[in-house]
Amino acid sequence: MKKLGILLVIVSFIISCDSRNNQKVLKQANGRINNLLVVMKNSEWQGKLGDELRKIIAEPVVGLPQPEPQFEVSQVPPESFGRMFKASRNVLEIGIANKNSFTIATDVYASPQKIITIIGKSEKELINEIQKNSKKIISEFKKSDLRSVQRKILKKYWDPSKIKTFEKQGYSLKIPRTYNKVEDNGDFIWYRYHLFGGNSMELISYTVPITSEDDENGNNIVAIRDSIGKKYIPGEIENSYMITEKAYTPHIFEVTLDGKKAFETRGKWEVKGVYMAGPFLSYTVVDKPNNRLVVVEGLTYAPSINKRDYMFELEAILKTLKIN
Repeated sequence: MKKLGILLVIVSFIISCDSRNNQKVLKQANGRINNLLVVMKNSEWQGKLGDELRKIIAEPVVGLPQPEPQFEVSQVPPESFGRMFKASRNVLEIGIANKNSFTIATDVYASPQKIITIIGKSEKELINEIQKNSKKIISEFKKSDLRSVQRKILKKYWDPSKIKTFEKQGYSLKIPRTYNKVEDNGDFIWYRYHLFGGNSMELISYTVPITSEDDENGNNIVAIRDSIGKKYIPGEIENSYMITEKAYTPHIFEVTLDGKKAFETRGKWEVKGVYMAGPFLSYTVVDKPNNRLVVVEGLTYAPSINKRDYMFELEAILKTLKIN
């Protein structure tokens, strides 16, 4: 019996080792967020197919002061898609074959990784597949990058239960500990991350009661935002405060956040009477059970440099919103 017991232990150990050896170990994906590797023939990239792709993946991000593309794009032909390139974070494979298809794969050669493959039976049918799935191409890569950013920056965040406004108002955000408190008075919260050269990223949040159908339908977002800026965000000189830039109409989209109807607003802010401005992104959530709007907003002050990735980080934080 003793020998049998020893034999069983040895067999179990061998099986366990074999099981571990059969598990696929993926390398860490390389490449920055908002970067995309396109795998397709050089001749196709330089022709109509490439033109059609660039209309989608290089389209400017809405709401930024200067045009910045959705992605920084690199292209390699299929024969060059070797070991190094296969570890890329975001990969878009394009080709002509004997079928039409659109497939999405996750963590194929590395992790985290998203690979979208689009095949068409002809150039015309391939262009049709690209156009038909244009929104999905962008959303899949963006969602994957947002999750990557959240994993990175939210390893350490301020305990929401220790933040007065969140505790009083019954909702929360995961604010990274790299952000410092500017204001938290129970009704309004403001945190700041200091960048180089006096630049910064700002997070603000507040609630307002629903008083009309216009509030529920997103028609008063700018007016509410400007009233909050006047009350809580002063400028450097007397009677100056943050407002929505008058010369730029914000883009407003109906979305869902934390399972509730919400409005995503992308636009530009400025300080009345002071030459300061930049982009903002806000989510106005319709919290019907509590008859209020919950607003979370991120904005950047970084003159003369690109702001796409800063705004993307703020978006990742804002999308951690949870309403009790």
